[in-house]
Amino acid sequence: MSERPKRAAVFLDRDGTLMEDRHYVGRPEDVVLVPGAAKAVRRINDAGALAVVITNQSGIARGYFDEAAYERVRARLDELLAASGARIDATYHCPHHPDVSGACECRKPGRQLFDRAIADLDIDPARTAFIGDKLRDIQMARAVGGRGVLVPARDTPTLDMLRASDEFSVSTSIEAAVARVLPALVAP
Repeated sequence: MSERPKRAAVFLDRDGTLMEDRHYVGRPEDVVLVPGAAKAVRRINDAGALAVVITNQSGIARGYFDEAAYERVRARLDELLAASGARIDATYHCPHHPDVSGACECRKPGRQLFDRAIADLDIDPARTAFIGDKLRDIQMARAVGGRGVLVPARDTPTLDMLRASDEFSVSTSIEAAVARVLPALVAP
């Protein structure tokens, strides 16, 4: 009996990449998709790759909202994507912030949540891509042998853009980023 092949995956940041970054979104009514986000996720789904969200949510540690509010926002994002025929296959979040709750291994660019997703979802690390609006969102690409693409948003630091252009790739939109990485992930 042959083993099922490991799966391709695109790891996506949430705030600033899939939805507008409104700083500490804790209310479902504040969820607004980034233009092209649903189409990009649907393209990942249609290609047979997994769409996995890894997000830092320090608003929980800071007391701006709780886990239940985070889950309501996550459900609203899923609902908005589903309205366009797109789905997130799994979501992982870090509720910590080093200044409040101390250091942790799950806060990006730490690898704990990525490693958990790779194990949980039977992902082939060599067939991964990382898309986000901050350098920390895509740095894991180097560690696992995947591809990293920065999609600058309003709050993306200039240094992140410079480093990404030297070390990874930079795209003008999430749709362009997905178009750039997907063929290599799902090639026969």
